[in-house]
Amino acid sequence: MPRRRQGAGRHDGPDRYGALYCSRDPASAVAEAIQFLRGHELAGEDLHRPDGSVRALTAFDFTGKTAVVDLDDPHVLARRNLRPSRIATLDRRTTQQLAHTLFEEGADGLSWWSTLDAAWTNVTLFHERVLSRLVIASAPEPLTLATPALVEAAQRLGIRIAKTKASAPR
Repeated sequence: MPRRRQGAGRHDGPDRYGALYCSRDPASAVAEAIQFLRGHELAGEDLHRPDGSVRALTAFDFTGKTAVVDLDDPHVLARRNLRPSRIATLDRRTTQQLAHTLFEEGADGLSWWSTLDAAWTNVTLFHERVLSRLVIASAPEPLTLATPALVEAAQRLGIRIAKTKASAPR
């Protein structure tokens, strides 16, 4: 999300840094984008943004070492006197303050478990710290209703996928 549109996200701090929201699992990344459709049907047009672009997946690698604070590590939480409920809270003041603290300490970002499925690990990277070391590892893959990560995310979130004309029974 462009920095000018940040401010309401879990770890946003647009006056201090840009937040790049990533995931270690493609299904988790897709789930974050389609979660608003729980209880509804996902159709092809739901994969299009208001500007006409199509949502896509890509993979990143880093050159050099990164200092990402693992907020799923009990030792890290204990050292910082943090409770898991403070990490997964929906209270943005709490999560944004934690991200700000980590940014000020010099971290490149933070990782935490997804509030959608704790088996998924999400990562917030601080744009200014990582951009020069971020390498695109795969070309962006536009999402379709048949993209495996989308199918998995929809299934785990209980979202029905619309039948396309090509897959509808004759």
